[in-house]
Amino acid sequence: MLLKDKVAIVTGGAGLNGLGFATARLMASHGARVAVLDLAGAEPEAAAARLDAGHLGIVADVTGKASCDAAVAAVLKAFGRVDILVNNAGITQPAKTLDITGADYDRILDVSLRGTLYMSQAVLPAMRQQRSGSIVCISSVSAQRGGGILGGPHYSAAKAGVLGLARAMAREFGPEGIRVNCIAPGLIGTDIIKGKLTEEKKAEIAETIPLARLGRAEDIAGACVFLASDLSLYCTGITLDVNGGMLIH
Repeated sequence: MLLKDKVAIVTGGAGLNGLGFATARLMASHGARVAVLDLAGAEPEAAAARLDAGHLGIVADVTGKASCDAAVAAVLKAFGRVDILVNNAGITQPAKTLDITGADYDRILDVSLRGTLYMSQAVLPAMRQQRSGSIVCISSVSAQRGGGILGGPHYSAAKAGVLGLARAMAREFGPEGIRVNCIAPGLIGTDIIKGKLTEEKKAEIAETIPLARLGRAEDIAGACVFLASDLSLYCTGITLDVNGGMLIH
């Protein structure tokens, strides 16, 4: 088991068809004790209960620093350490540049970018004390290609900000044994695209992808386990593209 005796936090992890829950489930199967964080309406306690016994569900809002700090304190009280943070929480909105309001901008950037900062700030003291830790930040192919299929420019900006933030943290905390890396998923067939793309449109997109299919939540989960585990001990500040070849550089 790749994560035996490790403690992992996954934000935005309660959606049963989402990247976060797939990651929590795979990490648990590899021996980690997992804390699933999400908003109250997403019922993170129920999601954690779907994993093997011994995991934790915590209501938390990543846009609030006090909420992030309290969530990490609860994990430390329950498990005594934090080895892994997956900054997965994020929201999107289809909007054109001239249609983006200030409220739209704040809402999208607060969850993806501010949330990544606040959660990282919350776990870093424990990781520094341990002199070890792995933070995995979920960005997007839209940050690299200048726009996505569903998200507007403010979503691309938020996810590009995640790349820059992660790289800066990787430089800052590398000497203390803490690794920070990003995953840039392509189009993944989760609930976030449900009802937004027809089957015909999905098939058209799949034809443009070298691996000839949309991604699955499990594809991202596997990459998260890799970056969280000792298999990637010499990786920090990287962006791991998981897009089926959609964006071959």
